[in-house]
Amino acid sequence: MSSKRKTLLNFLVIIVLMAVSAYIVYPSNQGITIQKYGINYYNDLKFHLGLDLQGGTHLVYQSNLDQIADADKESAMEGVRDVIEMRVNAYGVSEPIVQTSKGDRLIVELAGVKDVNEAIAMIGETPLLEFKEEMTEEEKSAIRAQFEGSNIPEQYMSMLFYNTTELNGSNLERANIYYDANTYEPEVQLVFDDEGKQFFSDITSRNVGRKVAIFLDNVPISIPTVNEPITDGKAIISGDFTIEEAKLLAQRLNAGALPVPIELISQQTVDASLGQDSVEKSLTAGIIGFALLCLFMIVYYRLLGVLAVIALIAYALISLSVFKLIPITLTLSGIAGFILSIGMAVDANVLIFERIREELKKGKTISIAIEEGFARAWSSIFDSNLSTLITCFILAYFGTSIIEGFAITLGLGVVLSMFSAIFITKTFLKVVTSIKRFQKPWFFGVKNNK
Repeated sequence: MSSKRKTLLNFLVIIVLMAVSAYIVYPSNQGITIQKYGINYYNDLKFHLGLDLQGGTHLVYQSNLDQIADADKESAMEGVRDVIEMRVNAYGVSEPIVQTSKGDRLIVELAGVKDVNEAIAMIGETPLLEFKEEMTEEEKSAIRAQFEGSNIPEQYMSMLFYNTTELNGSNLERANIYYDANTYEPEVQLVFDDEGKQFFSDITSRNVGRKVAIFLDNVPISIPTVNEPITDGKAIISGDFTIEEAKLLAQRLNAGALPVPIELISQQTVDASLGQDSVEKSLTAGIIGFALLCLFMIVYYRLLGVLAVIALIAYALISLSVFKLIPITLTLSGIAGFILSIGMAVDANVLIFERIREELKKGKTISIAIEEGFARAWSSIFDSNLSTLITCFILAYFGTSIIEGFAITLGLGVVLSMFSAIFITKTFLKVVTSIKRFQKPWFFGVKNNK
């Protein structure tokens, strides 16, 4: 493929990418509906707004780890965090944030929650771990008849097909990850206390070939089938687990077994109108700043500046569409990270343009100056962006939710800004300079071509 055809193909790809990104970014409540061949295309994607923009509640809980051994405290906190995240998700909160802090604290952010007291009551309960045995077919038929015509989905009906037993989380000493001696596949081992040993022996003896479900907060987390009576108080749950799945199940079991009560120590409510005001002010500031930046680039770099502005618009559309598609929860700090990434994109363009102008002043042709300019600027762009990405990784890994949002949007923005500067700007330059009219140094802000 010739260089001109390759450049034209790249140009068409960029135009299509910009069009698709613009469609994704377009507000979903004012979305464009396209009907063709009987298919309805409608953009129903929405930006996920964080607590500070959407309004909601910020809760801080302190866990009582006095009864937990030091070696088990981290695992216990992870288990409790996982249980509370399950509860919040079941409550229907959009994009909740649940994370541990300072060893014994849990931070819960509930964006858009209206009934805060109900959410607090639900979150604050100690995890409930239960072992239930499968009903007989006669009992299942009676349940189906009772709820006939109620339109309850089958997966929820199945949760009713188990009877509560005397065995619960208080009888479980611990749950460990265990590796099969023959297959080396991860499994989960349960160890019961003396009372639980007897309970479990009775349950497995009368349910050979049947299912015994383990419920956490009334939600089944594992439904193994009993192969034989287990009388030694130790059970193995297998099922082609990955290591992550086995670890998660063990954490949930331990969370329901360990007495880790939590206490609400801080509550902060953010009004939705405050969030809306922040969005409007941020949008206004962003538009003004972007307009001034575009004006400067066009006045100082002329044709290069015009192409840079178009590339920046493409970069902004692509970035916002990525934020929607992933999706990323946008906060004020996240918006700040995105705006800073625009500055990084401009910085890359400035480095490239100055290199191109230097090459033009040396008397080189437009095409050679463009190639040399991009090649010489690449090392500086890569080094500066790499250091920024390393910083973003550190902030995202060790920072709190506010800092994490800033780091994620900045990191993604930096990656996309490199794509914008190296691929989009370069393609636009090659397309425009293929026209004879624009093959003059004056269009690049260079007066004399020595």
